[in-house]
Amino acid sequence: MSVYQHNSDLASVTRKSVSGEAQASNAIAWLTGRSLQRNSGVPLDLNWIKEVRVNTSAVERRAQTQVARRTVKKDWQAAWLLRAITCMDLTTLSGDDTDERVRRLCAKARHPIQAEIEQRLGIEALGIKVAAVCVYHTFVETALSALEGSGVGVAAVSTGFPAGLSPLAERVAEIRRSVEAGAQEIDVVITRAHVFGGRWQALYDEISAFKQACGPMHMKVILGSGDLLTLRNVARASFVAMMAGADFIKTSTGKEPTNATLPVSLVMVRAIREYAQQTGMAVGFKPAGGIRTAKQSLDWLALMKDELGNSWLSAELFRFGASGLLGDIERQLEHHATGRYSAEYRHPIA
Repeated sequence: MSVYQHNSDLASVTRKSVSGEAQASNAIAWLTGRSLQRNSGVPLDLNWIKEVRVNTSAVERRAQTQVARRTVKKDWQAAWLLRAITCMDLTTLSGDDTDERVRRLCAKARHPIQAEIEQRLGIEALGIKVAAVCVYHTFVETALSALEGSGVGVAAVSTGFPAGLSPLAERVAEIRRSVEAGAQEIDVVITRAHVFGGRWQALYDEISAFKQACGPMHMKVILGSGDLLTLRNVARASFVAMMAGADFIKTSTGKEPTNATLPVSLVMVRAIREYAQQTGMAVGFKPAGGIRTAKQSLDWLALMKDELGNSWLSAELFRFGASGLLGDIERQLEHHATGRYSAEYRHPIA
């Protein structure tokens, strides 16, 4: 039996079972027995934003329990790691990116696990692949060509990534160009100064304009949490982004000094939970930047299961923004299959 199917907990929540639940009521998620729809946004509620409070000490204590607990082992661990791969946005956002590097990344996205390891684990039939490849607009067409027929999506960073400080009209036009080029997902950057100044209407209007430009394509709103200084700012920005129609809220660009952390992630996923309870709409979550080890991926998956439930354990509502993570996961899977750790250079990405 495949380890992906063997786990009686997380790994048993396969794409089929999650989508089966959703199809039963046209819902994309379930939370405490309630069906949830895709987020379409709501009018800005300033009272809701002003009432947001975050107990920083309590958040940090809760996050610490996540890494201190015993982790899953053996077949169960392998199954969780396979799930992590299917929730991955494999990313290259470097100044020296080339078409050839993007094509190599796309080849890895199609076949993220070496064939020999798949055979040893008995998972060939599962067709494990990543959720999407994330690139600059310049490489959208290259990625689309390389991924044709694979079912792997193409995401483009936009809106003056990573600073988000170019004129609004230019940022909106950039989104439209990426959509016209064929990108199925757009990762947008907010103006952090709106958060610092408490200009919630301006932030709402900005994200609403981005959403309109995205049309039916999924919009991931990058908060730049490492720049926002306080967890309260992170929570408030999360709510405004969701009210404005975000399909996902994302921690970071990966370019800030501090990127995805468990305390920030906890604040954001609890904002997602409160928003779902209040509106009946589900928003996805994407931690990005600094998640490099298989153990870290298990911590974040466990956080999603604990705080939001099984519906957030699929690519529809959860993604890792990652470049180096896949190599370590593949290395751990080879250890599970053979009992030996391989050298890092045997698991290149691009």
